[in-house]
Amino acid sequence: MHNPLRSEADAFRWVVVIGVAALSVIVLTLITRPVIGVVWGALLLGFGAGVAYRSSRGSLPRSVEVGRDGDGKHRLLVVANETVGGDALLEEIRGRCRNRRCEILVVTPALAGSRASHWASDIDEAIELARQRMELSLIAIDELGLKARGEIGDSDPNVAIEDALRVFPADEIVISTHPPHRSRWLEHGVVERARDEIDLPITHVVVDLTSEHGVRASQP
Repeated sequence: MHNPLRSEADAFRWVVVIGVAALSVIVLTLITRPVIGVVWGALLLGFGAGVAYRSSRGSLPRSVEVGRDGDGKHRLLVVANETVGGDALLEEIRGRCRNRRCEILVVTPALAGSRASHWASDIDEAIELARQRMELSLIAIDELGLKARGEIGDSDPNVAIEDALRVFPADEIVISTHPPHRSRWLEHGVVERARDEIDLPITHVVVDLTSEHGVRASQP
C-alpha cells in the first residue's frame, strides 16, 4: 500500500484537517456530554481511515505497468519545468522519435514555493508560469517537425508522473533537470524514485540553461 501523503501539499492539508477535527471533538465534549465527544471522535477517525485507505489504493503499484494501445505509435512522456526549452532536451526528444510514429506528452509540474503558498492559493501563479513554459516547449517541439501536447502536473514531479501514466500509456519517460548543483528535483531524489517505482525505461537529461544561453550569445 502506498503512502496517501503523495506530496508536501497533501501532508499539509492532512495536518489542517486533523487539527480542525480535534478541535471540534474538544469543543463538542466541553459544551455537551463527554460521551458525545467520544462518539464524534470515533466517527471522524473511521471516516479519516476510509479516506486514507481509498487514497492509498488509488496509487499506482510499485512496479507500474501501463497498457499499450497496439497502434504502432511510440509514446514518449516528457517531464520538465524550467528546462523544457533546453537544447539538450529537444535533441533527446528528436533522437527518441527518429524514424518512429511518435506521440509526445509534455508534463510540466507547477512549482510551488512553500506549503503556505498552497494554502494561500498562490499556486495559481505557479500554474500560470508553468503553462507559459509548457506552451513555449510545445512550439519548440513543433519546430522539430514533431507534434506534442502538454499538461500541467502536480507540484511533486513523481506525483505528476503517476497521474500522467493513468491516462497516457507511455513507452518511455524522459525527465529533464538542471545540473546537480542547481536541481531541486535531483536533491529530492525525483529521478531515483521514478526508476524505483516505474517499470518503464527512464532517461535523465541534464539541461544547463546558463551554458546554452552563453553558447547562443557567442554565435554570430
